[in-house]
Amino acid sequence: MKKSLVVFYVSLVILTGLVLMGVIIPETLERVTSSTQSFITNTFGWYYLGIVSLFVIMLVYLLVSPFGKIKLGKPEDKPEFSRPTWIAMLFSAGLGIGLVFYGTFEPISHYAISSPTGELGTDQGIMDALRFTFLHYGTHAWAIYAIIALTIAYFTFRKGELSLISRTLRPIIGKHADGAVGKVIDIIAVISTVMGVATSLGFGAMQVNGGVSYLFGVPSNIMTQTVIIVVVTALFMISALTGLGKGIKILSNFNMVFATILFLFVFVFGPTLFILNLFIDTIGAYLHNFVRMSFRIAPVDEEARSWINNWTIFYWAWWIAWSPFVGVFIARVSKGRTIREFIIYVLLTPSLISFLWFTAFGGAAITSEKSGFSISSLLPEESLFGMLEGFPFSLAISILAILLIVVFFITSADSGTFVLGMMTTNGSQNPSNKIKVIWGILLSVTALSLLYSGGLLALQNTMIIAALPFSVILGLMVFSLIKSLKQERKNLGIGQLRYPEKKDH
Repeated sequence: MKKSLVVFYVSLVILTGLVLMGVIIPETLERVTSSTQSFITNTFGWYYLGIVSLFVIMLVYLLVSPFGKIKLGKPEDKPEFSRPTWIAMLFSAGLGIGLVFYGTFEPISHYAISSPTGELGTDQGIMDALRFTFLHYGTHAWAIYAIIALTIAYFTFRKGELSLISRTLRPIIGKHADGAVGKVIDIIAVISTVMGVATSLGFGAMQVNGGVSYLFGVPSNIMTQTVIIVVVTALFMISALTGLGKGIKILSNFNMVFATILFLFVFVFGPTLFILNLFIDTIGAYLHNFVRMSFRIAPVDEEARSWINNWTIFYWAWWIAWSPFVGVFIARVSKGRTIREFIIYVLLTPSLISFLWFTAFGGAAITSEKSGFSISSLLPEESLFGMLEGFPFSLAISILAILLIVVFFITSADSGTFVLGMMTTNGSQNPSNKIKVIWGILLSVTALSLLYSGGLLALQNTMIIAALPFSVILGLMVFSLIKSLKQERKNLGIGQLRYPEKKDH
């Protein structure tokens, strides 16, 4: 076995075993993942909240400190992609399907089904529903992505390391980054990535199925979802084989166009004034309660704690499990940016876009709910289409929504195969098509296995389990980054960071 492919083969064996368990003994897998998930959320909920909040604090510190002037690359390096394309690519990889899946369902769920504060169906409940949705899709989520992406980009493009999670830990584990310890770290990152991406693919298949079921009466079951995943797999494999500068770039720009059209449609034809007022008020409530929400664990309120486990802890686990994939991908497309520019556009800009999206779709859904059309009674994957039914041109815009989900589906899987290829071929910046095809097929089979073994519940359980070991690695990466930055600042001078000026000849 080639040393450069150890991570590939070991990860492949482990993941194939999990897939076979999902097919052969689905009930056992669901039972085991459910009990493990319950143990982790009850025992380590405080840990998830603490470490994610630490990431936010660390990024804010880097944003305002002299470290912000350091470039992710050599002084002469220029960005590979334009800023709009860069934002589109990181946005498509970072949120994608989750944004469309939960854009309507989460706010309406917090308002009408299970309130985070107990204010169910009230005016205050509307505000609570939106501010907690902002918590889940705002700076905390993007801080997880940003911290790993920043660390990988710094060590890859500035320090000349391979694009591997293990190599970012060299300042604290030394030569072990090249040995067995490093391989174990990279294998954990690969498994976490596969589980994270497979979960999103499962959500995407469920929502496409929900859309065509709601609109055209197509059966909503595992067979339909299998057909959807097979078709989309063929499409994203075609995209993956065209390379980073073509398939992913073009589809990411399409994503932004489709998402903008859908957003503007809901904003213009929906309760526009209510959406604007709700956005401003909720931003204020979010900022005012930011610290309290960040550390809310409800140790003496069993009902509130259950809600936190099912929503906040699940989200933090989802983002952490997805972070190797998103982090490696964002790092790959961020060469030449300064740390300060990187944090502004990876932490703050996508958060603001998410806030606008959830206010528009959540506000429209809540308005429909209050007017007597029960969005909350629909299945989660059908809630978007139920909300759109009350709009003009509802069939056309619903078909556009399905198309958007499919394109997000393709870009997520496409980016995932690219990143997994990098992670399992010793950090190659352009992994071979053969490796990408293998990972593309395994991602789809894993998603199907999880759906077959327990549907949405199995997906959620597996996410939380996969995230725990990788969260420890993330914490070590933060320590390693700060240690290396401090050493660089010392080398450049204690005062303002300056690069040697180029002399004119």
